[in-house]
Amino acid sequence: MQIGLRRVKWLLGLAVLAAAALAAWLYLAPPELIRVGSGYTAKIVCSNVFIAGRDANEVLTVDVQAPGHPLLRLMRIFVDKEQGTVSAGLFGVFGKSVAVARGSLGCTLVPDGDTTTVEAVARPALTPAPPLDALWPDGDRVDASQDPEIADILDDAALAGTGMRAVVVVKNGRIVAERYGSGFSEKTPLLGWSMTKSVNAAIVGTVVKAGKMAMTNQGLFGPWKADDRATISLADMMAMSSGLEFNEDYGDVADVTRMLYLEPDMARFAASKPLTGEVGKMFSYSSGTAVMLSRLWQDAIGDKDKALAWPRVALFEPLGMQSAVFEVDENGTFVGSSYLYATARDWARFGQFLLQDGIWKSQEILPTGFVGWMREAAPASKVYSRGQLWIEGPGDEESPGAGIAAGLPGDTYWMEGHDGQTVAIIPSEQLVVVRLGLTPAKLGYRPQTMLAALVKALQ
Repeated sequence: MQIGLRRVKWLLGLAVLAAAALAAWLYLAPPELIRVGSGYTAKIVCSNVFIAGRDANEVLTVDVQAPGHPLLRLMRIFVDKEQGTVSAGLFGVFGKSVAVARGSLGCTLVPDGDTTTVEAVARPALTPAPPLDALWPDGDRVDASQDPEIADILDDAALAGTGMRAVVVVKNGRIVAERYGSGFSEKTPLLGWSMTKSVNAAIVGTVVKAGKMAMTNQGLFGPWKADDRATISLADMMAMSSGLEFNEDYGDVADVTRMLYLEPDMARFAASKPLTGEVGKMFSYSSGTAVMLSRLWQDAIGDKDKALAWPRVALFEPLGMQSAVFEVDENGTFVGSSYLYATARDWARFGQFLLQDGIWKSQEILPTGFVGWMREAAPASKVYSRGQLWIEGPGDEESPGAGIAAGLPGDTYWMEGHDGQTVAIIPSEQLVVVRLGLTPAKLGYRPQTMLAALVKALQ
């Protein structure tokens, strides 16, 4: 009997030691997957709390945990509204990450835990909202369509899609209809994810117009000048055909998740990748490329503070996109791949701006013909453009001509983002349709069906 008790005590002691060792390991040297999960959690909660004004626990439960990796269900958060920080970790303890609110620059994840670097980055001042008594896009007053067919389309849950948060329909330069999901409104800034790439490409255009960059530029980063990467041009980068290695798989710890949630200097990480394909001949969708583009145009401007203010001064303010918040990494580089928040109406303003060929209120904000160039098929792809736009809609990215087959006009093009973010632009119909939500790709939602119905109803 005593031998049995001693054995039980020995086994219990061993179990306690093993648990303690495991806890110490998770605390002192957490696996990268846990750090990616905590970084993602801290960043998404921080941005939604401090930019969109949403409840932190709702964001954790709905945005972070519901559609994601099982590991995310074990993340716990602490929000300090006075300090403007959100920390997250496995059970709130292991692999902790912190994100810091930075006013007009949104929230920044701090992978190395050194918040002093983030605090040193200057914050451009926000400007007043446009007059509310003016019709959109000059203000925020909307003269909605009374057409019951339009209403039926937007009220059809299958057409709007699971998790819809906002739909805005612009015809002939005016908002004619809009719908918002429960808890969201025309005042809620929403994350565009990879639609940010298209906005970042337009910002490149403003820097080109200012004479500070050219699409023919090569030898873009210092280390590249010593090897075959020297031949990569700015145009190759815009068309996602640099030939650089970059793993865009969001499943676990890949290049894209490492860049976004483990690297304090995202552009340097992406620029360190080797050449694995022929420059200009191989299409490879890369969030790393978009972040490098941000670094390139910021460096081209030269002055750091001026570069941080550039998106607002050169693009957002002229378009009246007062809600737009473009976020930076710890190093102060805009995350041009992923992190732009704006209301659905402001996303619609940008779509209308592209429809108008980069002209707003008779002001040429982009170089003549730049939007037309952006829309052209990339030399290495039939479905992606030269300027960070999609020629085909979600689910049709590998199927040239699928949009036409679905009944959409041949000049339809798209901005697309993770989890169901789209802006569809049809110049021939003078139509822009914004659809934002939380709709994972596994659900198979295709906004093309709603878009085709709206095209027909608005003719």
